[in-house]
Amino acid sequence: MSFQATAFAFLFPGNAMTNSILATAYISIFPNLLLYFVPPDINTGALNVLVSFAVGGLLGDVFLHLLPHAFLGEKTEEHSFVEIDNQKNVLIGTGIFIGLFFFFFMDKMMRIVNGGSGHDHGSHQHHHHHEEPTSSAMTSALEKEDNSAIRQRKQVVEQVKKELDKDEKHKEGIKLSAYLNLLADFTHNMTDGLAMAASFYASPAVGATTAVAVFFHEIPHEVGDYAILVQSGFSKQKAMMAQFTTAVGAFLGTIIGIIIEERSLANRAADIKSNMTNVVGLFGTDLRWGDLVIPFAAGGFLYIATVGVIPELLEVTGNIKKDKKQAFTEFIAMFVGLSLMFFIAWNDIPA
Repeated sequence: MSFQATAFAFLFPGNAMTNSILATAYISIFPNLLLYFVPPDINTGALNVLVSFAVGGLLGDVFLHLLPHAFLGEKTEEHSFVEIDNQKNVLIGTGIFIGLFFFFFMDKMMRIVNGGSGHDHGSHQHHHHHEEPTSSAMTSALEKEDNSAIRQRKQVVEQVKKELDKDEKHKEGIKLSAYLNLLADFTHNMTDGLAMAASFYASPAVGATTAVAVFFHEIPHEVGDYAILVQSGFSKQKAMMAQFTTAVGAFLGTIIGIIIEERSLANRAADIKSNMTNVVGLFGTDLRWGDLVIPFAAGGFLYIATVGVIPELLEVTGNIKKDKKQAFTEFIAMFVGLSLMFFIAWNDIPA
C-alpha cells in the first residue's frame, strides 16, 4: 500500500458518512486554530502566495476529480464502456452553472447591500444660510470683510462636520462589511460541507482529494477573513470566535449532503430490491438529485477560485521589479497546488 493510500486510510477510516464528518472537522477546526499564530497585519504578498497555492489545489480538484467524476463516474473495471447520454450531460452542466450562479448571486447581493449602507448619501447635501438683507448704502467695506470672514469660518466648520460624519459612516460601513463577510463565509462553508458529503459518497478517492483541496483553500481564506475582522474593530479573540462560528455552516452543509445521499442510496436499494433496474430519474435520465451535488460544488469552487480570488491576485503595486518577483512566486505556488492534486489523482486510491 502506498504512502498516500496509508495516509488517507488513517485520516478517513470509516464509511462515507463518518469520513464526511471527519473531513469537515479537519477543514473547519485546524485552519481556525492556526489563526492564533497569525498576525492580524499579515503581509499581503505572503497571503497572496498562500492564496495562489490554494487556487491551484482548488482548480485541480475541480478539473481532475469533480468534473471527471460528474460526467463519467468512477472506474469500475478494466476496459469498461461508458454509455453517453447527452441529456444527462446537459443536466450535469446545468448543475455546474447553478453552483456558479448561486455564488455569483450571493456575491452580487452582498455587494449591493454593503454599498447601499456604506455610502452616506445624505452627506452630499449642502446647507445654504441666507443673510438678512442689508442696505448697500449702509454696509461699509469693513462690515463686508467681517461678513466674509464669518462666512468662511462657517464653511470651515461645516466642512469639518461633514468630514466627521463621513468618517463615522465609513466606520459603520466597514463594520457592516465585516458582518456581511461572515455571512458569505457561512454560505461558502455550507458548500464545502455539501462537497465533502457528495465526494465521499462518490468514492474514497474523490472524497480524500476534495478534502485536501478544500483544506489548503481554507487556510488563506480564514486568514484573509480574520484580517478583515480585526481591521474592522474586532479583537483577536472575537475575530477567532466569529470564524469558528462560521464553521457551523460547513457541518450544516455536510449534514444536508449526507441526508441527500442517504436518501438517494435508499431509493436505489429499494429499486434493486423491486427488480426495477431501469428506473427513470430526473427528466427521463438515470440522474437523481443527489447526483447533482458534485456538479453544484464544482460550479461553486470554480466561482470561488476564478471570480472570487484570482482578480485579487491580478492587482499590482506599480513597482515592476517587486511585481515580477511576486508574480513569479504566485505562479510557482499555483502550479505546486495543481501538481499536488495531479499527483493524488494519478495515484488514485482504490475504492
